[in-house]
Amino acid sequence: MGCRRRAADRDSGPSGRAAGVRQNRRVPVHEITDPDDERIADYRALTDVELRTRWEPPHGLFIAEGELVLRRALRAGYPPRSYLVDAKRIDQLADLDTGDAPVYAASQEVLQRATGFHVHRGVLASFRRRPLPTAAEVLADAHRAVILEDVNNHTNLGAIFRAVAALGVDAVLLSPSCADPLYRRSVRVSMGEVFAVPYARLEPWPAGLAEVRAAGFTVLAMTPAPDAVPIQRLEPAQRARAALLLGAEGAGLTRAAMDASDVRVVIPMRRGVDSLNVAAATAVACWELGRDDPL
Repeated sequence: MGCRRRAADRDSGPSGRAAGVRQNRRVPVHEITDPDDERIADYRALTDVELRTRWEPPHGLFIAEGELVLRRALRAGYPPRSYLVDAKRIDQLADLDTGDAPVYAASQEVLQRATGFHVHRGVLASFRRRPLPTAAEVLADAHRAVILEDVNNHTNLGAIFRAVAALGVDAVLLSPSCADPLYRRSVRVSMGEVFAVPYARLEPWPAGLAEVRAAGFTVLAMTPAPDAVPIQRLEPAQRARAALLLGAEGAGLTRAAMDASDVRVVIPMRRGVDSLNVAAATAVACWELGRDDPL
């Protein structure tokens, strides 16, 4: 990485310039001085997980944090509702076609009081969600998939999406109880890769796993069970179109999900370690299944 800094991480304003609100090239910038201003209601109490999970999906929105994530959401075709920016960083959006979405700018103090945290990346945006595809649609063009049961930790979910995007997985399927991939922390941890990997909810659960099998996939249940097959010893036919099935941190897969799989698979451990974090296990397993893929 060296000394180079990404555009998302640097303050674009020249040293000594006044910190006041400046004009975006295409749209006016609206200054916000009151953290309770209704125009920025989308961004209120972003650290309150319970409130946000009740608010965002029913209102058809999600929040992107940081310039890199914001730009990836735009490239993926998500329509912006609005932007909320540290007044000192407004020039970071100067090259964007913000369309009809208003751009709001505020001081760090106002941002912190409105959102509930120090917005050190300086850029937030509210986007409209798109309708989720069906599991069948997601699987139609997939060669390899990851299926998650009860993964409700947003950090783990974001890390999993980043891993599957990097390691050649084509689709992610989520049990109904999994966390929201578009929750702010999941999006941020994934570095916006949640926008790059098609995903869907798989219902009913776990009976829906039969649909995965009918689409030509072998369902590989990840487990530390002693009778599981070491992942590197899978037969070619089992690896050909694999759907990795992983459960929540600690609890692992339910008995019903395990029974609905084709093969039990384990990543061999050493030094008495029982298992890896679910995101780490996903990354290792995805790499192993794709190690012979052409680069």
